[in-house]
Amino acid sequence: MLAPTAAVNGIPPKGNEDDVMIDTTGNTTEVTETRGDSTMDIEGAPRFAPVQPKIEKKRGLKPQTRKVPIPPHRMTPLRNVWPKLYPPLVEHLFLQVRMNVKARAVELRESKATSDPGALQKGMDFVQAFALGFDVDDAIALLRLDDLYIDTFEIKDVKTLQGDHLSRAIGRIAGQAGKTKFAIENASRTRIVLADSKIHILGGYSNLRIAKDAVVSLILGSPPGKVYANLRSAAARAKERF
Repeated sequence: MLAPTAAVNGIPPKGNEDDVMIDTTGNTTEVTETRGDSTMDIEGAPRFAPVQPKIEKKRGLKPQTRKVPIPPHRMTPLRNVWPKLYPPLVEHLFLQVRMNVKARAVELRESKATSDPGALQKGMDFVQAFALGFDVDDAIALLRLDDLYIDTFEIKDVKTLQGDHLSRAIGRIAGQAGKTKFAIENASRTRIVLADSKIHILGGYSNLRIAKDAVVSLILGSPPGKVYANLRSAAARAKERF
């Protein structure tokens, strides 16, 4: 049996070493560049299309609801001022409002016309301010201004008082016919509610601090005259600042 020749095996003869040809048409793996890919940038980092903002809410999405409990002693005032309380929530925040007499709560719910994502929280703060004892005309400022807060504390947080000592501290804060409380409100441009031993203050951050310092001074036993002088100086400094 004859041995296979060099031509059959693809091996060139020894005499033609200078005429060696390399076949590049064989089975070679193709290398593709990824720089030309539309999902990659020049540096090789992934590139994604920008997210389109959601203009409309998804259909079938359940609207958010909030329930604000009302204390028993505020239910009668709520019924009396209800025609004045719900229009700002419905006309300006476009919320659906319901007074649940059985559960003693005010229920808020988003509607199709609600566009502000913070409308539900603003409405809840407004109703809570009324539940704490603030007047509707004062609480409505929470809907118009964004830098208003409510600070709540108790007299025992400042000084432990009981019996007649606690009553005298409350009397010093209120003053005769409420004169001291009104003076603090006018000087600090805040609103104060005295609910037994709890004190609620509504106003801006800097104004809250002025009013709270005055109330704390009265609780600790400072004479009203000294508190008035400190209030006038603090109000003058705040006026010069702005």
